[in-house]
Amino acid sequence: LHYHHNKTTRTTTTTSRPSVSVKVMSSSKKTKTIVSTAAAPSAIGPYSQAVVANGMVYVSGCIGISADDKEFTSSTVAGQTEQSLNNLAAVLSAAGSSLDDVVRCQVLLRDMRDYGQVNEVYAKFFTKDPPARACYAVSGLPKDALIEIMATAVVSSDSA
Repeated sequence: LHYHHNKTTRTTTTTSRPSVSVKVMSSSKKTKTIVSTAAAPSAIGPYSQAVVANGMVYVSGCIGISADDKEFTSSTVAGQTEQSLNNLAAVLSAAGSSLDDVVRCQVLLRDMRDYGQVNEVYAKFFTKDPPARACYAVSGLPKDALIEIMATAVVSSDSA
């Protein structure tokens, strides 16, 4: 794990999780932590994989690409949904949270006719007390993805 706090770096090695980089930016009134993990695809633009602020995790949109080569793992909406949610889970884990802690998701679809297929996969990841959710059809997504999923979650109480 690599923690960056006030330009000081401390490195700790662990075998239980992939490498995680956390940058803490703080002032006297607020703290925000930038989360980055190699277990999910890196950002493909000028944004962070996630930000932790005030006990909440804000995860950027996740699409169905592999962390290794940034290529789609499937050409189907069901396959891209599964990979998007796996990527989301990896970022949440790096932030000290989990899918069980998600309070809201936003789902962007290239085609609203895929709604039923997405729900079938989505239900396998959120089996108990699913979060609030909004779903939108959009004219295009990064890398021509079929789906993109963003989430807001609380930091797990056992991580605090």
